[in-house]
Amino acid sequence: MKTLLQGVITVIGRILLATIFLMSAIGNKIPHHKQVAAAMTAEGVPVAQLMLAGAIVFLIAGSLSIIFGYKARIGATLLLVFLVLATYYFHDFWTFEDAAQKQQQMIHFMKNMALMGAMLLIIANGPGPLSLDARAGTESPDA
Repeated sequence: MKTLLQGVITVIGRILLATIFLMSAIGNKIPHHKQVAAAMTAEGVPVAQLMLAGAIVFLIAGSLSIIFGYKARIGATLLLVFLVLATYYFHDFWTFEDAAQKQQQMIHFMKNMALMGAMLLIIANGPGPLSLDARAGTESPDA
């Protein structure tokens, strides 16, 4: 019973965690591609069109990987890379003079740091007992 409850809670956690990334791709970056690429260019992101295409792939592949628990460590790594780059380019609170803007960007920075921590937990511990990895026998609890 304990394993089933842990499994169900872990699945819910994976869904809740990954939804922000999936919705970011399909609800913002894909339908507003030109505007997002322009914002990326304005923030100094090199080869913004290519980086945006990569970000969309990382967001969709990473979030679906985590949701289904299939190669979840790889998916979490994709999202970790996305988070590191997005945080550096878009939430660089240390560059703002205005106190309100600085505070707002620091909040986003810290939110992304928490999400990075969640990705590291998945990388370290895997997707849990109710996952495609566990079902295929490619995920061990001690891995």
